[in-house]
Amino acid sequence: MEMDLSRLSPPTLGQLLKSVGDELTGDVDTPAPHQVLDMAPTHAHSPLPFVLTFNHLTHSVKTPHKFTLFPSRERPPLSSSNNTKTILNDISGEARDGEIMAVMGASGSGKSTLIDALANRMAKGSLKGSITLNGEQLESRLLKVISAYVMQDDLLFPMLTVEETLMFAAEFRLPRTLSKSKKKIRVQALIDQIGLRNAAKTVIGDEGHRGVSGGERRRVSIGIDIIHDPILLFLDEPTSGLDSTSAFMVVKVLQRIAQSGSIVIMSIHQPSYRIMGLLDRMIFLSRGKTVYSGPPSNLPSFFSDFGHRIPDNENRTEFALDLIRELEGSPGGTKALVEFNKSWQRRGNSSTNSESEAMNGLNLTLKETISASISRGKLVPGGVTNGATSSSRSTSLVPTFANPLWIEMAVLSRRSFTNSLRMPELFGVRLAVVMVTGFILATVFWKLDNSPKGIQERLGFFAFAMSTTFYTCADALPVFLQERYIFMRETAYNAYRRSSYVLSHSLVSLPALLFLSLGFATTTFWAVGLDGSFLFYLLITFASFWAGSSFVTFLSGVVPHVMLGYIIVVALLAYFLLFSGFFINRDRIPPYWIWFHYMSLVKYPYEAVLQNEFEDPVKCFVRGIQIFDGTPLVMVPNALKVKLLDSMSTSLGMRITTTTCVTTGADILQQQGITDLSKWNCLWVTVAWGFFFRILFYLSLLMGSKNKRR
Repeated sequence: MEMDLSRLSPPTLGQLLKSVGDELTGDVDTPAPHQVLDMAPTHAHSPLPFVLTFNHLTHSVKTPHKFTLFPSRERPPLSSSNNTKTILNDISGEARDGEIMAVMGASGSGKSTLIDALANRMAKGSLKGSITLNGEQLESRLLKVISAYVMQDDLLFPMLTVEETLMFAAEFRLPRTLSKSKKKIRVQALIDQIGLRNAAKTVIGDEGHRGVSGGERRRVSIGIDIIHDPILLFLDEPTSGLDSTSAFMVVKVLQRIAQSGSIVIMSIHQPSYRIMGLLDRMIFLSRGKTVYSGPPSNLPSFFSDFGHRIPDNENRTEFALDLIRELEGSPGGTKALVEFNKSWQRRGNSSTNSESEAMNGLNLTLKETISASISRGKLVPGGVTNGATSSSRSTSLVPTFANPLWIEMAVLSRRSFTNSLRMPELFGVRLAVVMVTGFILATVFWKLDNSPKGIQERLGFFAFAMSTTFYTCADALPVFLQERYIFMRETAYNAYRRSSYVLSHSLVSLPALLFLSLGFATTTFWAVGLDGSFLFYLLITFASFWAGSSFVTFLSGVVPHVMLGYIIVVALLAYFLLFSGFFINRDRIPPYWIWFHYMSLVKYPYEAVLQNEFEDPVKCFVRGIQIFDGTPLVMVPNALKVKLLDSMSTSLGMRITTTTCVTTGADILQQQGITDLSKWNCLWVTVAWGFFFRILFYLSLLMGSKNKRR
């Protein structure tokens, strides 16, 4: 009898995938490959139901006072007083597993705000009321593990295929205890569930690359967030921008997800007649208040009792929305409809109360119910061992992250490499810019000599070369800006750590920076005729690219717009070059600006290459009559210059001939004020700047990616 009853209840996605995955160990027979999951529509609940209840939710925001000469007489869209706008006003309801709850209303009615409130995407203290799951308050940490949130925008990497996108999501959200082969089986089953078998090998695409259709993109976005089989699934306008067929297919997928044992809550603007047949519960909002709450089948009787009968040939939702808009424009507004809904709800509470009492009769806590669902295959990331005690089970049941840091870093790095390899033109253009810049510098400063004029030209070359390494890093600015919202979506529900993203982002950038450094160094070192160590020249160039890339990456985490970021980068790099010590020596910088000299990113690599060039104590750069180069006496005949040297020798009491070394490399470094740090210390400081800005980048992500309403 127990076996027969278990067959009547719809299997969870985790159960299906567990049975498919167990064939690897010989537990069950091998299923047919790519078998579509057959989840026929049914409203039978699982033996251990989940009920999300929300009571008296109220959310208000302060609005700035606007001064107008001619105040408008129009009614505000939401109730407001004392510069406070109430977006949600005493909203109550409940949602159950196996069902789809749709939140509806006109634009500005508070649909998205209610979804955000239920998904814990509100800043702490800004929401009043209670949200419980099976009668218990939901902790933020627990909610992140057992729920998923699908944004209205499809935020995906354009050059990854559908299968790769879902596979990377599986590696993030599923624990490492699950083998790679079982993760692949899970992804294949999910592809069949969301109806993307024919598009599995197609890239997502963007404006410049053809890819999947809009409806398929939306289903991929949903698939990413349900890969770990969540108990709660929140969606903000999942059918927005789709045609009626694509929208119906998306909601059909959501119905299958709900019937696998999940609670699905979504906002939707105006569903079609076919979509209405897939919905189980509806909440109509008007200016933050509930004007109807119940199943779609009760809409005709509800509005008939209210005195507005729905015609037989009329779409129920369209009629309801039109009536609500009409009432909103009337003097009394929707107050009568709100009050009527309250009385209607009081009359229909008896059946709801009996269901709740039956559920409470199970005498199971929330974590026990979740644990029981896990034992049946639901919610793989929260898996616990059978021998876990009650105390250890409560902690192991809710892991903060599915995988350790090093696995997250490996998956993030592999995804970034895969996406970059599909767009080689980006790195190609960057390398071409560096090589062209190096070629121009090599031809302009071709084979510099060791004369006083050559010394000045070397100083100019080094200043421009080191600043160029920073300027060419500015193209890293839009990289994170394009990934910002993908990052925020993935970290909002603990797909991976922010630290993992920062570390992998740094590691992935190193090979490209090394190639750029090698190309620039080999193009310029021998062509310009530089002295010193080529290896050190390569290292300091690499360190400059590293520091510049880290600096620009940090700015991309702070500045939300590309153009604004470019303006700030160009301005700051110009200031760094100004205070680097090339245009004005450190001793000549005013005391109130000396702090900027030590903060200049160009200062340290500039001083390092100068020391690498002029560190030889034996090499001479100015001999005899060359002392007059760069002075008005340069045009004097050489014979007269020799006589001047004899006169100077007599006055100074030392013999100065045409071969006497007057200026060595140490003298040049002294003249430039480069006496503080050795070249190796300058290298380490440059490298340290890179790490410093990476830390600041991490802090900016920590502080600026909460992704919650205020």
